[in-house]
Amino acid sequence: MHVRRPLLAVTGLALTALLAGCAGDDLAAENDEPTSGTGGGEGTSVVIGSQSFDEAALVTAMYQQVLEAQGYEVETRLVDTRPVYLNEMPDAVQIAPEYVAGIVDQLNTDANGPDAEPLSTSDAQETIDAGADLLEEKGITLLEPSEAFSANGYFTSQEFSDAEGVTKLSDLEGQSVTLAAAPDCKGRTDCEKGLVDTYGIDITLEPLGYASTETFQAVLDGEAELGQTSTLDGTLEEQGLLLLEDDRGIQPAQNLIPAVSTEFLADNPEIEGPLNDLMAALDNDTLGQLLVSVQIDREQPADVAQEFLESEGLV
Repeated sequence: MHVRRPLLAVTGLALTALLAGCAGDDLAAENDEPTSGTGGGEGTSVVIGSQSFDEAALVTAMYQQVLEAQGYEVETRLVDTRPVYLNEMPDAVQIAPEYVAGIVDQLNTDANGPDAEPLSTSDAQETIDAGADLLEEKGITLLEPSEAFSANGYFTSQEFSDAEGVTKLSDLEGQSVTLAAAPDCKGRTDCEKGLVDTYGIDITLEPLGYASTETFQAVLDGEAELGQTSTLDGTLEEQGLLLLEDDRGIQPAQNLIPAVSTEFLADNPEIEGPLNDLMAALDNDTLGQLLVSVQIDREQPADVAQEFLESEGLV
């Protein structure tokens, strides 16, 4: 039987967020706590915190619609990096669409410093168990992990690959490389630190964002040799970009998983079943196809989410 486990507190960062679907709303409301659940979610307010790249925005839209179908009043906050919304959990933000290794390792380094030995492994449950003490202190519960798995991926331009014979990360060993990536890439074993320590690449980090327009453009313009995105990114080929093989395996178990305030879950236990059902309905093939609709066909995440949820009988 799966045991739900809470997560630990992170260092304080001011929440400066974008409100999905609520442009113009003031974030001063971020400290408003939701009312207690009355069963069925009728009138209960809940805040979902997540990141702003396409994949996270899509999954966040799924969470939102699943909860709204249960009668909850949902506010979403999409920000650039994980620490921003984690700092607000479990009080001002009650739910986050998360990734197993990402959240456990982030909380570990926040508690024990950037040189802390990673807790994550390639197994989702092992990673959750390894973070058990930290989880309990934070007061956040992890629900069931999904089969869907989305890790950091590193890409270069097809032009650079052809000219330098680079198709896998180990081909860059011993080279000095500029990496366009999220600001929190620095010091992470699945990002800057892993590229340095495991692959022997001399990395200069340009914090242009995760799978952002600026990151893609920097690689296309030759201002950066590497860019950071998701391993499920379906836009690379049409942009003239190539995902490099992580042939030495620096990516741990990044299964999708709901992270929920333990107190909020105790007051609103009816959210557990629908969120677990959502996780069970997703796998890599399904999520990859949905992302094509968002990233290539330019459909709105909310529309793609609604069509999928209705087809699966989840709303």
